[in-house]
Amino acid sequence: MSSAETELLTIDPLELKFAFELKKQISCSLQLSNKTENHVAFKVKTTNPKKYCVRPNTGIVLPRSTCDVIVTMQAQKEAPADMQCKDKFLLQSVVASAVTNPKDITQEMFNKEPGRVVEECKLKVIYLPPPQPPSPVAEGSEEGSSPRQSLTENDNQNGSELTRTFLETHDKSTEAKSLIYRLTEEKAGALHQSNRLRQELEIMRRDISKSRSGGVSFKFVIVLGLIGVVMGYILKSS
Repeated sequence: MSSAETELLTIDPLELKFAFELKKQISCSLQLSNKTENHVAFKVKTTNPKKYCVRPNTGIVLPRSTCDVIVTMQAQKEAPADMQCKDKFLLQSVVASAVTNPKDITQEMFNKEPGRVVEECKLKVIYLPPPQPPSPVAEGSEEGSSPRQSLTENDNQNGSELTRTFLETHDKSTEAKSLIYRLTEEKAGALHQSNRLRQELEIMRRDISKSRSGGVSFKFVIVLGLIGVVMGYILKSS
């Protein structure tokens, strides 16, 4: 039975259900319905007042009206064994005068005395497992294909792209290295040729100095000029 109907109040629900989570406050609600023409005072008690906060824990339900009661369980550090809770709640109700307000409610109003009808309703506490987060679904997956299959296909595509990029980068790096090596070799050869020509030119200059007294032949001058032209071309190229 999800609700209880007494002569004064209808209480819904009869079980306080908490989606239990460690270190988190959890709340649930009760609705008290007064279907009579009387003002009804109520009071909520619990076997574990330090664990629960009830707002309001006392009040007046006007004729043909309802009142909501919020029950909050304080954050718990440990889960109970087998998720079973032995805590109980007791809701008491009694007819009150029309001039009674919530501040006038006292414990004596709910004492069972001759001529006074005090109705009581016991409420159970039930722990529920916390709601599970939804499973992630791959966006853009085609109908009929599983998320795992879509993820595998994406991984394969990403792997192929990475492999192709690596090969292209490797090829470009190899070409650059080959070009640098060829240019270095050409430069070294040109420098070697230039040094050899400098040495030959120096030897020829010495020969010219030695033969100044005897004069310089026309052929020797032509050869010297050709060597200078070749040497200038090589130096410009390097």
